Amino acid sequence: MAFFRSSDIGVDLGTSMVLCYIRNKGIVLREPSVVAVERGSGKLVAVGNEAKEMLGRAPDNLIVMRPMQDGVIASFDATERMLAQYFTRIVGNRVFFKPRAVIAIPSGATEVEKRAVIETSEGAGARYTYLIEEPMAAAIGAGVDIFSPKGNMILDIGAGTADMMVLSLGKAVVSDSIRIGGDKFDAAIVRYFKRQHGVVIGERAAEELKIAFGSAYPKKDAPLMDVKGRSLGGGLPISLQLDGNEITYALAEPLHSIVEHLKDILEQTPPELCGDITENGICLTGGSAQLYGLDKFISEQTGVPCYVAEDPVASVAIGAGKVLENLKIYENVLYDYRRGDYYEE
Repeated sequence: MAFFRSSDIGVDLGTSMVLCYIRNKGIVLREPSVVAVERGSGKLVAVGNEAKEMLGRAPDNLIVMRPMQDGVIASFDATERMLAQYFTRIVGNRVFFKPRAVIAIPSGATEVEKRAVIETSEGAGARYTYLIEEPMAAAIGAGVDIFSPKGNMILDIGAGTADMMVLSLGKAVVSDSIRIGGDKFDAAIVRYFKRQHGVVIGERAAEELKIAFGSAYPKKDAPLMDVKGRSLGGGLPISLQLDGNEITYALAEPLHSIVEHLKDILEQTPPELCGDITENGICLTGGSAQLYGLDKFISEQTGVPCYVAEDPVASVAIGAGKVLENLKIYENVLYDYRRGDYYEE
């Protein structure tokens, strides 16, 4: 009868990646949030890694898109079809015993955005869908004791958003979500090279440079990097060899924006909890938390210790999965839309 059991799924429905956690199995899927569809017919051609390879290279008869933008659903149909593919891949086609899902959303998501996630998940094959705020899920996945009376702070920086939250006794005391993340980092790099060197590069090339050379601090012995793109003046292909620290200069603006919002949250935090955060430190999660020296940069800018979670990329998905494994314990951290105003009779 094991086949007929419901395989509950914890989902980090991110702007750049989808991670799925199966109850009692751990992370079973890590795929890009990218789909490719045929223009006109709307036929689904590829999802995930296969679709990502087509970004910027697809012929006119294909539309390659990222259906999630800034942490929320930009294309309802494409997101539903992408999720359906991933659900089928990990639990199979099921008419009965469909899985329940816990899906992480930005802490600043609107009611409309929450409802869109619920309907997308259930259209993709989930039997029942709960929502959890991303920083809350990230805290659970990072091993933070969210039920402690002492204050803890989480900064989850993904591709689309930076979510920050102060937690105590299983509740958010103060939280904020800003639409600055890895995608804005890439866009800042594109703008920098266009402005400083007259070179146009693609966002995918900018992401590769960020991963290879990105740092919150200039390095003393930064390696040289090859930047290939199109000359803004002549429009011809061009290749430059530049100091790797130029990526650091390009990222300065979005990083300082995140720090300013973080300071605002700390100013709104009760003094007792601020003392706890100073003792416990700020926990960094999300893919962009891997940026070299980011923990040190935030610590110096705020005066509060900062550390990176053990698995920052998977923290949200792990947290969503742990909630599914202990629904009774974590019931109060979930957002159950059917208990909301729209479902009251």
